Amino acid sequence: MAGAECCSNPPTLNPNAGIGHVEKFGGLDSYLTGSPHSNLAVLLISDIFGYEAPNLRNLADKIAAAGYYVVVPNFFNGEPFDPQNTNRPFPEWIKDHGVDKGFEDAKPVVEALKSKGISAIGAVGFCWGAKIVVELAKPKLIQVAVLLHPSYVTVEDICAVDIPIGILGAEKDEISPPELIKKFKEVLNAKPEVESYVKVVPNVEHGWTVRYDTGDAEAVKAAEEAHQFVLEWFAKHLK
Repeated sequence: MAGAECCSNPPTLNPNAGIGHVEKFGGLDSYLTGSPHSNLAVLLISDIFGYEAPNLRNLADKIAAAGYYVVVPNFFNGEPFDPQNTNRPFPEWIKDHGVDKGFEDAKPVVEALKSKGISAIGAVGFCWGAKIVVELAKPKLIQVAVLLHPSYVTVEDICAVDIPIGILGAEKDEISPPELIKKFKEVLNAKPEVESYVKVVPNVEHGWTVRYDTGDAEAVKAAEEAHQFVLEWFAKHLK
C-alpha cells in the first residue's frame, strides 16, 4: 500500500516556511495559522515528509485566509522520512511512524481544538495522512474529510465513513490507483445520505497537491485546482 511513489520528489523542508508559528498543541509541535477566535478548524495531516514542507504550510495559510483556524501537527517527532538517510530506509522508518500511531497522536489534537471552543473540525490528509483522516472520520471525531492521493486507505475504510468526504486521486498512481479510487466512488454513491465527491484527476502523479515544483506552471495549476476544491468543500460542508 506504500512504496516508491510515497518517497518520490521529496520537498526541501523549511522550519520557517509560512506566515504562522509553531507551538505545542495537543502534545505535538504544530504549525498554527489563522484566527484562534474562529469556531471552525481545519487539521492538515501531512505525508511522510512532515509538517515543515513549504507547499503544505502555504496551503495551510491559504485555508486560514478563508476564515479557519488551521493546525498542522508534527507527527514524526522531528524525524520526517529522509530518502537520503540510508540507515533508515522506508520499511524501517515506517515501523516507528505507522498510521495507527498517527491516529492515536491525532486524538489529543482534536480534543485540544474542542477545548478551545471549536464547534466543527475538517481534516485534510495527504498520502500517509489520508488514512489518519479516515480513522478520525469513522467515529466522527471530525465533521468533514478530504483525502488527497491517499495511501493505506481501503474500501472497507470508506464503507465506514458517513460524514461529508471528498477524495481526489491521481491518474498516475500505483499506491491508490484509479481503479481503487473508482471503488471508493461506488461505495459512496451507494450511500446517498453521505455527501461525497470522488475524482481521478488526469495527468497528475501521486503527491501532486503538495510535492510539486513551484517553477512548473502546469504542476502549480494542477495543485491549485486541488486546493480550490478543498476550500470549496469546506465552504459547503464545514459549518
